[in-house]
Amino acid sequence: MIIRLAERHLKTKFGNYLEILYYDGQSESIALVMGNVEAQQNVFCRIHSSCVSAHIFNSVECECREEMETSQALIEQKGQGIIIYLDQEGKGNGHLALMASIKHKKMGLSQSEAYKKVGFEADARSFRPAAEILSDLRVKSVVLLTNNPEKADDLRRASIIVSDTKEIAISHKKTKNY
Repeated sequence: MIIRLAERHLKTKFGNYLEILYYDGQSESIALVMGNVEAQQNVFCRIHSSCVSAHIFNSVECECREEMETSQALIEQKGQGIIIYLDQEGKGNGHLALMASIKHKKMGLSQSEAYKKVGFEADARSFRPAAEILSDLRVKSVVLLTNNPEKADDLRRASIIVSDTKEIAISHKKTKNY
């Protein structure tokens, strides 16, 4: 079960959000909410996993930073939406898995295949916290901003209505399946 710990107003280069901090007993998650989303349908929603390389070090080896910025820009244009930031570095395997898998990725494997090659799951993420956050926010349905349609399936299994998915167009593709 997820609980709401704190909230504040946050000004970003993509507009003003309400930042809500959640905790599920193991890790924190953050929801950035723009506009009124309660009881709303077709709310733009980005579920985004942490990525130290892209978000802190501005790496160009993955699309994480660009996906976040594009999602925020789309939400700003609509004037309403949610970004859910989950602490799931390295597809839920952690930063060590990411670092250990790089040599295999450079040899042409997808990120998921590279994780498996070094003994980790292809994708160990859980979107249960995101589903619980959406329930807490009382959203009726979402349009999921994602290049990974499996996220929509996970949310649907958790009884979240995903009315549509919208692929996030980014300027370059340097990696596969990250």
